[in-house]
Amino acid sequence: MSIAKIGLLLFALFFLLPLAIAAVLHQAEGGGAGWRTADRSSAGLLPPAARQPDAVVRIFAARTVRWRGIFAVHCWIVFKPGGAARYTRYDYTAWGEPIRMNGFEPDGRWFGRVPEVVFAADGAAAAALIPRIEAAIAGFAWRNLGDYRPWPGPNPNTFVSAVMDAVPEVRTSLPPTALGKDYPYDGRWIRPTPSGTGLRLTLGGYAGLTLGWVEGLEVNILGAVAGLDLRRPAIKLPGLGRLGIRGPEGPAAPAPQAMQPS
Repeated sequence: MSIAKIGLLLFALFFLLPLAIAAVLHQAEGGGAGWRTADRSSAGLLPPAARQPDAVVRIFAARTVRWRGIFAVHCWIVFKPGGAARYTRYDYTAWGEPIRMNGFEPDGRWFGRVPEVVFAADGAAAAALIPRIEAAIAGFAWRNLGDYRPWPGPNPNTFVSAVMDAVPEVRTSLPPTALGKDYPYDGRWIRPTPSGTGLRLTLGGYAGLTLGWVEGLEVNILGAVAGLDLRRPAIKLPGLGRLGIRGPEGPAAPAPQAMQPS
């Protein structure tokens, strides 16, 4: 079998087939509610701020709206300094100025989809991260009207990935379904991974290769990611996400456990 045929076979097996399965699952679940009527209430993943005196940092991800939920999630950042009366949430959206503060419930369902916790830190660990997170948000260059692009970026996942780049102590990776996370928001096509444990090569967000201890091996083709994680054994597939050992990371996170794919 020629190299070209092997390449096509691998592409069909690790990219096209997972996306087809994800489309079937999405349809079986009803495809998600429309954005006007979908539930955006709290999913109960955070305690009331008044009952949480310590500092908090969370990164959430949830399947995005309607057909885009077949292959993509929306990520956002939430934090609360110690003693603060409320959480602060940052999203990057297509509505108005891209960087949106407190436009939604901190742990709210993303148009009906319950989010998962990608990273969690509480107490002193969170308090040390918050000033650097705020500085990274303030310094994000793509913050003007018209900067948002759903694909290949900059989009919500580009924004969160840029913040993670500025705070490598987070030491986690966004889901493989976080399309746009590999977009070169600062113009650098080769750079350390957000965790600082490897390297990422990206060709304008349209294709790329990531190799790192925290991120694992990821191959990006047109934003869709397939790969392997050896640190927490799992396979990463477009549309289906991470299959294997998974769970939120960080000082406040429980030990990883086997979960169903998101």
